[in-house]
Amino acid sequence: MADGSPVTRFDPYAARAQFPILSRQVNGRPLVYLDSAASAQKPRAVIDAMVGSMEGGYANVHRGLHTLANETTEAFEAARESVARFLNAEAASNIVWAKGGTEAINLVAAGIGQSIEPGDEIIVSEMEHHSNIVPWHLLRERHGAVLKWIPVLDDGSVDMAAYADLLGPRTKVVAVTHMSNVLGTINPVRKITEMARDAGARVLIDGCQGAVHAAPDVQAIGCDFYVFTGHKLYGPSGIGALYGTAEALGALPPYQGGGEMIETVERDRVTYAKPPHRFEAGTPPIVEAIGLGAAIEWLSQFDKAAITAHEQALYNHARARLDGVNWLKVVGEAEGKGAILTFTVDGAHAHDIAQVMDRYGVAVRAGLHCAEPLAKRFGLTSSARASFALYNTTEDADAFADALIKAREFFA
Repeated sequence: MADGSPVTRFDPYAARAQFPILSRQVNGRPLVYLDSAASAQKPRAVIDAMVGSMEGGYANVHRGLHTLANETTEAFEAARESVARFLNAEAASNIVWAKGGTEAINLVAAGIGQSIEPGDEIIVSEMEHHSNIVPWHLLRERHGAVLKWIPVLDDGSVDMAAYADLLGPRTKVVAVTHMSNVLGTINPVRKITEMARDAGARVLIDGCQGAVHAAPDVQAIGCDFYVFTGHKLYGPSGIGALYGTAEALGALPPYQGGGEMIETVERDRVTYAKPPHRFEAGTPPIVEAIGLGAAIEWLSQFDKAAITAHEQALYNHARARLDGVNWLKVVGEAEGKGAILTFTVDGAHAHDIAQVMDRYGVAVRAGLHCAEPLAKRFGLTSSARASFALYNTTEDADAFADALIKAREFFA
């Protein structure tokens, strides 16, 4: 567990049974949910924690003196402690609540932007999600920052030699994903961070996928900032977290103004709270934070390596079932990648493939996956994506392959 308790042997069927929605049918067939990279389903532990908070112990946090306020504050801050343990942060004070990974990145970009000068450089990779591109574009538009792009190689890995060449005296920020939501590539974030720090740059890691499927140890990575979102980590939407070192958070100005983020407010001046509360203006997403804490505690009972091996086995099984077909193109095959299978089918649009597969109860994603520069890099206007999670089974992988073959036959 996240508190150091012994882990439980991972049984995917027992884990799956804890997700109520996975027992339903779609179009008269058992649901095969392979869209977890977009948003994962929620176990009973998360549902119960959130309902229990609303039914038996809800109030606003931090400022109340009555019993319900104290109970809710304890649960809210216990969730922050869970996040800190999960990321191996130095302390809970290194964790800032946000409404998701997107807001967390915007918080950092807005703060850094106040010291950005024309010509300062920000490095991102071609595989970034729009959430880790657009906030930096705002600094380009408003402050004259220059965006530089780490190329992606044909196998879906980042070009580290090209990255080394991009670093320079004007580099202020390096912002890269821990794991690509399209390619499944797990980036060498520790090495990327080391190189950036040697150049004197801040480093932000987008861990929205990596926190689920990779190793989100922020002290081992050495980054200034690490962000992730709750809804991909088997928790609720509307909640995410930003990790920052004490020094990095202390250097950021406030992001929003309001209650909670201040020490004093007078007619002619304001003084601000220390991190993390400096960045948590207003009433926070209390129930959602409690739900995320429950998700992390639930997930932490299992052996992480066993989950990773299970997901990879499902990916390999699906690939083996489709081995030899000449109408399928897989996008992204970097060594050590996670269990995300993005593909195109000759003669059929990805949206059409996804709709036909849905007739067989199989849920996959189709489109640009909020990564348009990456799609252009591979010459794609759309692709389909199956993303495996801990609750998927071999039967799901077989159902995916069967449905995809039938979908192809439909358009052949």
